[in-house]
Amino acid sequence: MPLDAWLFFIVTTFFVSIAPGPNNMLAMFNGARYGMRASAIGGIGRLVAFTLMITITAMGLGVILAASEIAFSIIKWGGAAYLIYLGLKSWFAKVHSDDRATDETGIFMAYPGAAGLVRAEFLTAIGNPKAILFFTALFPQFLAPNMAYGEQFLVMGITFIALEGTVLLAYGLIGGQVKGLIRSAGHMRGLNRISGALLMAAGVLLALTDRSRSTT
Repeated sequence: MPLDAWLFFIVTTFFVSIAPGPNNMLAMFNGARYGMRASAIGGIGRLVAFTLMITITAMGLGVILAASEIAFSIIKWGGAAYLIYLGLKSWFAKVHSDDRATDETGIFMAYPGAAGLVRAEFLTAIGNPKAILFFTALFPQFLAPNMAYGEQFLVMGITFIALEGTVLLAYGLIGGQVKGLIRSAGHMRGLNRISGALLMAAGVLLALTDRSRSTT
């Protein structure tokens, strides 16, 4: 794709990626609970989900999904329900202190494991129908008609995933800094309440959205 179009694409997708959506909130709160490394591991699920969505868009199936009210509704309600579930899970998460703690905070939470972190990020990303609409609406705007579409989609896809990976690491780093401020079980419970409230709010907003609001 032309260099100027690629640079404009980078700027556009960067500002989209840094928006504090559900996945970025997950990355930040995972970093605050378990550390930046855990946040980065969980982010793999998000990148896999977005890679699938970009592939679907490149194959032309994104247009079909975007035009289908039934498909949109199924994905939307499933994604909203999952976000609310994550919010409730965070709100009621068990926190306990232990004098024998090996980390500097002395606070332990049940670690969900790498698979659990990846699954949560993947389902959160794949359950947002606006992401499909975003890829379907945005990517074609940067396609040069005199160049092979497949190669251009590949360049945009790799660029988007690279930017998204950078952003999730940044949110994880912010969360990791917050982790250093947690000094008591009460602090951790407060963090969980904030995380739960924001995720439930995101679920409600997703449930109320429609296809005319197609930005991520």
